[in-house]
Amino acid sequence: MGDSKQDLVLVTEFGPFRQCLVNPSWEAAKGWKITGLGEGIEAQTAEIPVSYAKAQQILAEIWQNMKPKVAVHLGIAPGTKCIILEQTAKNHDYKDRDVCGFCPAGNFCIEGGAEQLDSIISMRSLAKHLKGQGIYIIYSRDAGRYLCDFVYYCSLYYGQRRAALIHVPVSGSLAHPDRLVPQLQAIILALLQQLDKHSSSPTKSTCSAG
Repeated sequence: MGDSKQDLVLVTEFGPFRQCLVNPSWEAAKGWKITGLGEGIEAQTAEIPVSYAKAQQILAEIWQNMKPKVAVHLGIAPGTKCIILEQTAKNHDYKDRDVCGFCPAGNFCIEGGAEQLDSIISMRSLAKHLKGQGIYIIYSRDAGRYLCDFVYYCSLYYGQRRAALIHVPVSGSLAHPDRLVPQLQAIILALLQQLDKHSSSPTKSTCSAG
């Protein structure tokens, strides 16, 4: 990869919410920030508040001003002990209140936006590849209807689908940064390789938006 601004990789994580005074996704991102992604890759992290309005504003500014090559959003998945790669984000039915006590107006992400958006990255093939490397990972097309899904949709919308949502476990051995961070590094590097192949291939429609 070159040194152009287009090679910027942005990893976001969520701030505290509900019972999680310290969000595990933030702890993972801090460890990832220290170790980085290797030579030739500019990498930055950002914290997203668990607020619909603030999250949407931040994402719009990120894509307008920073113009990352890809945005990787880390969220938590209570009840699971593995990493989950999310393919799809939904636009409607956001009825759970955020940390400020609000829901998005009309319970949707983007007025007039498609019912759902898929990442330009094939999470199914990425999961298959990573399983071959011994990483316990799950492919999903349902990210729930809370801030993770909301942020994912907004990022896919503003970033022309150059985004990924990775759910990480809250408990269990994999939740510890010493194990989680190296696996996230491997996932992001594989994701970038796929993105590069997609960019170099002839233009074709491979991801649905409805």
